[in-house]
Amino acid sequence: MSDLSVREFDFTEADFRRVRSLIRARTGIELGAHKQSLVYGRLARRIRALRLSTFRDYLELVADDGTDEAGFFVNAITTNVTEFFRENHHFEYLAQTLLPAVWRRAETTGRRVRIWSAGCSTGEEPYSIAMILRENMPAGSSWNIKILATDLDTDVLAHAREGVYSHDRLGRVSQPRLERHFEPVEGGALRARDALRSLITFNQLNLMEPWPMSGRFDVIFCRNVVIYFDDATKTNLVRRYREALLPNGHLFLGHSESLVSSDLGFEGCGKTIYRRTETPATRAAG
Repeated sequence: MSDLSVREFDFTEADFRRVRSLIRARTGIELGAHKQSLVYGRLARRIRALRLSTFRDYLELVADDGTDEAGFFVNAITTNVTEFFRENHHFEYLAQTLLPAVWRRAETTGRRVRIWSAGCSTGEEPYSIAMILRENMPAGSSWNIKILATDLDTDVLAHAREGVYSHDRLGRVSQPRLERHFEPVEGGALRARDALRSLITFNQLNLMEPWPMSGRFDVIFCRNVVIYFDDATKTNLVRRYREALLPNGHLFLGHSESLVSSDLGFEGCGKTIYRRTETPATRAAG
């Protein structure tokens, strides 16, 4: 790790501990000791922009949860790495195995289908899901299909709502899909067509706080998110996801993630793909 003592602003161990505490309280994210240089680099830009002199002054400012800067603070720390059709086996499973069962169930429930992309970042994941839905949707115009896409970071949500991506960001999207689902815009970028965008609602949501959604979901994608939480937070979050899923609903986690316990009411049905089950333990707990 580089020597922080030669940096522009003094950044003490006490400052870093306070950053870790604030982020843990507001997002559930556990910042490891190896993140000290990353935190310095991201927050130093904010200190400079605000014309402050020290990390202590900055942390006093963001300690008030109601300030605009408190939001900028969280946005600066959270990491957003994503791409279209990332971990493509998940999308293949969704199209080939899961959606046929979802359509059959929806036929008996008013053709209502709900999918949640939790931690959607700049939108590549929900737009990938939307492409799969459009390409595999049964005939007929009366389907009630919605994708809820949420993230804590307001900056990435603004990007996602625009639905505009450079060609290099779309490198994993096949040419037929580009032609069907995107249209050129000024500057050489491509924008998701209205038919795709109409399926998705983007909202800010802190996973650690109460969730406002009342209906349950057929599928929840929460990939490369729980890796940042401690085991207790992961367990609590997975239990809440289970309650947010319909019976036999599916939860998708990231490639380096797994359920922290075998008694959470899920069974594995693919690589980091889990189906909600009804077990004696979960029935008793419910």
